[in-house]
Amino acid sequence: MNQIENFRLAIISIRANLLRSLLTLMIIAVGITCLVGILTAIDSILFSMSDNFNKLGANSFSVRPLSETLKSNDNGRNRKEAEPIVFDQAMSFKENYQYGASRVSIESFCSGDATIKHGDKKTNPTVRVVGIDENYMNTSAYEIIAGRNFTNNEIMATANKVIIGSEIVQSLFQDKPEKAIGKDLYINSDKYMIVGALKSKGSNSGGSNDRRVFIPLYNSKVQYGYADKSYNVTVAVAQPNEMEDAINHAISIMRNVRKLKVSEENDFELRKSDGILNQLKEMTSTLRWSTVVIAMLTLLGASIGLMNIMLVSVTERTKEIGVRKALGATRKNVLLQFLIEAIVICLLGGIVGIILGILMGFGVSVMVDGRFFIPWNWMLLGFSVCIIVGLVSGLYPALKASKLDPIEALRYE
Repeated sequence: MNQIENFRLAIISIRANLLRSLLTLMIIAVGITCLVGILTAIDSILFSMSDNFNKLGANSFSVRPLSETLKSNDNGRNRKEAEPIVFDQAMSFKENYQYGASRVSIESFCSGDATIKHGDKKTNPTVRVVGIDENYMNTSAYEIIAGRNFTNNEIMATANKVIIGSEIVQSLFQDKPEKAIGKDLYINSDKYMIVGALKSKGSNSGGSNDRRVFIPLYNSKVQYGYADKSYNVTVAVAQPNEMEDAINHAISIMRNVRKLKVSEENDFELRKSDGILNQLKEMTSTLRWSTVVIAMLTLLGASIGLMNIMLVSVTERTKEIGVRKALGATRKNVLLQFLIEAIVICLLGGIVGIILGILMGFGVSVMVDGRFFIPWNWMLLGFSVCIIVGLVSGLYPALKASKLDPIEALRYE
């Protein structure tokens, strides 16, 4: 009996027990969908984030308040609570920070639910408004494709000027950035004139980078400021090898700006762009392993179900096995027949799961504006897991079938 015949008999047996086979097949498909789909989605998200950080470069760092309130140090002495970096402190840092060709930019989050209107068109109330200075476009890797950046006079004079992201251009100006320049729009109820339009930058963990509008920093202070509002400070150095010295200089300047005593520890932190990316990679690595564990537990349940089906199949086909052995089938022939049947069920479930997983990964990549690529590595892993599950689940039933005595099997009713 050749393997093609075994494969044909496996298909006949699956069709004879279609409902049971389909239920087991779908459990396997769910496990493989989780394995392939989630891992593909993670790769797409990580690629999108890595691409954004690479555009920004490994030569920048941000200065921000400590993320958690500090209570005491190792000596038991109270440390100063982390306070926001207020406007005057951010500006003082920018004025006093002088290190080579480094540039300092300041940004301020204003709103995450603004509605942008132009004529009779308007966006959904999901637009992010950000206040920026004249250096922000250089330190954030945004690219102006029409119009210009803010001038220093516009930054200082609280001018009602605005630079718009590509999604705003698409929604209000038919995706033609040159048509937007010089036009007026409303951010909620405030009127602004468009001076620049940006090239698409994609998304990151904080959402779309293109569904944003940027206004001059002093304008944002007037329109959206309050006493303890915190401002983000970013420093871009000219060369990556200058990073450590630039960071040390930034620490010294910020300590002076925040009037920290020698005995007091820093109540702010510095984050390098590549350091944030490494943290994200560590998080996604943990998520990958969690996904694998969940998928394996699902497949373990599927393998138990498949083994049960195969044992029932052996019992139901006892007489058939006896006839085959009486006609000359060897133990190896019977063993391979039932093993191939189990593997075929697993592979059919794996194919369904891989297709659904690829669709899941593609959907996530579209949602985050990331790059989708066919996950050959996860597909290979999925197929390998299916074969292993088929072998493990089918081995005991196949051994049981191969050991049946043909005379006793022919007597079975």
